[in-house]
Amino acid sequence: ELVRAVARAGGLPLVSTKQNLVLRELYLNATDAQMQAIAECELFRMKMVQAYIGVRGWANATEMADVAPSQMLMCQRLWNHPVHLEQRVRHTRWVVLRYPTPAMAQAAGMSTPGFEDLYLRVCTMEYARMARAADALVRRMERTDEVRIVGPGTDLRFSIRGIPAVPCVGHRNLPDGEVFTAPVRTSPEGTISFNVPSVYNGITYDNVRLTFARGRMVDAEAGANTNLLQQALDSDEGARYVGEFALGFNPFILRPMKDTLFDEKIAGSLHLTPGAAYDEADNGNRSQLHWDMVLIQRPEYGGGEIWMDGECVRRDGLFVPEDLRPLNPDQLGAPGAE
Repeated sequence: ELVRAVARAGGLPLVSTKQNLVLRELYLNATDAQMQAIAECELFRMKMVQAYIGVRGWANATEMADVAPSQMLMCQRLWNHPVHLEQRVRHTRWVVLRYPTPAMAQAAGMSTPGFEDLYLRVCTMEYARMARAADALVRRMERTDEVRIVGPGTDLRFSIRGIPAVPCVGHRNLPDGEVFTAPVRTSPEGTISFNVPSVYNGITYDNVRLTFARGRMVDAEAGANTNLLQQALDSDEGARYVGEFALGFNPFILRPMKDTLFDEKIAGSLHLTPGAAYDEADNGNRSQLHWDMVLIQRPEYGGGEIWMDGECVRRDGLFVPEDLRPLNPDQLGAPGAE
């Protein structure tokens, strides 16, 4: 259907399909020369196209679990970074979405029909209403200097002064629902503890805890996977600095699914990202890494607060100021509400 739709619109559909089992075999024994050759071919095609539609699903979220971290980092550096972060994100019109699978439903703790219903609901919600509600948060973040995040195991401060705030309201990712910016590169001070499991390169990281001094991560823990976390953060200089800070507010996504595309949009969540900044909210940080780590602050996940220039703007996952309340689930998710 997608190929037909592109053709009807007068486009020339170029189709590429990939399977994680095949990619795993490539990654296991990949060499620099091999990854550079693949990247060169894919980069040539990416530069040809005006638009990119990525439909991604998986049968096993941990398919890459037995690929050495050094191999995964090399593949990211030589293939993913130049093709996707440097070319696609910066120079094409793109949208990325999921195709719901039983494995995704299992990771979310749901039945397959239940997950399919949720998926359709979050992808077809009234994003125009979300865009209108997000405007007030964009304006507030763009006039904010200091952000403070507090909660169990968390007390972190940083500045976002002079960094644009960007609404994500259904134009590129589906599902969507966040406003992102970036900390001034050397400003984060303190500690943050994440309570959402993060699957990165096929490995699940639980209870990640990061400590910052002058913007740099000086300590990082992830239980049994602390050494792997440290390896990722040592992949280059920029990996130990933050490239993104965002608040999530999709009213229909309420619990972790071990899929960043969903988890970073959870209502009452925030995410902080070790690694590269986006051009739209550029704090100057450069890295091959871009790893969104999610913290939910609703009461059932331990609660917490976000302060901006001394004002509490979100408490226990709910926005407090009147102009931000339309982003709360009871309003944003209500049928026909404005």
